[in-house]
Amino acid sequence: MNDNPHQPDPSDQTERPVLVLNAGSSSLKYQLLVPESGEVSASGVIERIGESGSDVADHAAALEAMRARLADDGVDLDAVSLRAVGHRVVHGGPDFSEPVVIDDDVVARIQALSPLAPLHNPAAVTGIEAARSHFDVPHVAVFDTAFFSTLPPEASTYAVPRDLAQKHAIRRYGFHGTSHQFVSRASAELLGRPVEELNQVVLHLGNGCSASAIRGGVAIETSMGLTPLQGLVMGTRSGDVDPGLHAFLSRQVGLSIDEIDEMLNKRSGLLGLTGVNDFRELSKRLDAGDEAARLALDVFVHRLKHYVGAYLAHLGRIDVLVFTAGVGQNSPRVRAGLANGLDGLGIAVDPARNEADGGRVTEPTVISPDGSRVVVAVVPTNEELAIARQTADLVH
Repeated sequence: MNDNPHQPDPSDQTERPVLVLNAGSSSLKYQLLVPESGEVSASGVIERIGESGSDVADHAAALEAMRARLADDGVDLDAVSLRAVGHRVVHGGPDFSEPVVIDDDVVARIQALSPLAPLHNPAAVTGIEAARSHFDVPHVAVFDTAFFSTLPPEASTYAVPRDLAQKHAIRRYGFHGTSHQFVSRASAELLGRPVEELNQVVLHLGNGCSASAIRGGVAIETSMGLTPLQGLVMGTRSGDVDPGLHAFLSRQVGLSIDEIDEMLNKRSGLLGLTGVNDFRELSKRLDAGDEAARLALDVFVHRLKHYVGAYLAHLGRIDVLVFTAGVGQNSPRVRAGLANGLDGLGIAVDPARNEADGGRVTEPTVISPDGSRVVVAVVPTNEELAIARQTADLVH
């Protein structure tokens, strides 16, 4: 008998929590939850790691700060019978197509993939090494790219010199895979149908945006590529541009490769078009009649339609079109904009369902009219729960 809700019975594996960590270069996000029930004991973020004036010198200190915060909330990590630690790793490259239990060799291989994700993988390694020294339990790496390792060669291959691509592992990898996988399975549960019999298009729309085509639970296409820059218009990222833009900006404006990369990743997208990257602020400007905001929304939706149409061609039919993430779950304007004019493809949204509760969706919800050929749904993503479940499955 266990009377403390923060201290599960260690004899019951299904009550023991998993700690999910997402280490950035100057931040550490964490969540403590039970994979089976989804019950969250605690969550938070430690920021300004290693920055001037910060009390948090490094990721090891961040873990100590996390422990202190949890203790203040009544959660003793030494007493909760921690099952494992699950780590979000952005890039698995060609090496990792599934979650993997972490050992020294895995850490070295993740570090070796840093040229493919220089802003993300080194931070993940730092976080992993600090956590392994703190917690004597299994550690599991769950990769953003893993779900898209199933892309067929014709979808993953860039038309660049073959020897160059092979030598430097240049291909389309895709990102947000944990979210796309979770949402595609949750939407099948919503409809009460096996995921294996569904053709789905999933639109993960947040500050970062990506689309995927999923046949029978297996990804066959996605919008992001070698890096998260390719594809849809995003909060600060341009998405697709003419590859010749780099040469043009270098020759005509005198920008360096690093300056162009910084511009396309951090000063483009909605921010570049309007000066803001928060969709809530963009919506306020739209309501006020701001023409730049109207153009930005039109460009955003135009690109969405472009990918949905392409994925219909690849899938042959779409059974379910799913919106998720911050914009997808909270912007009825975007959802209606995508469906506008697509009646001939069987894609439509019911205005009352789409705008219920101000358009903010917190539970899996169908927003298409009854009897629609394509079910349009909004399914909140939960990447931490997905990571916890994949971690638990691997160490069971």
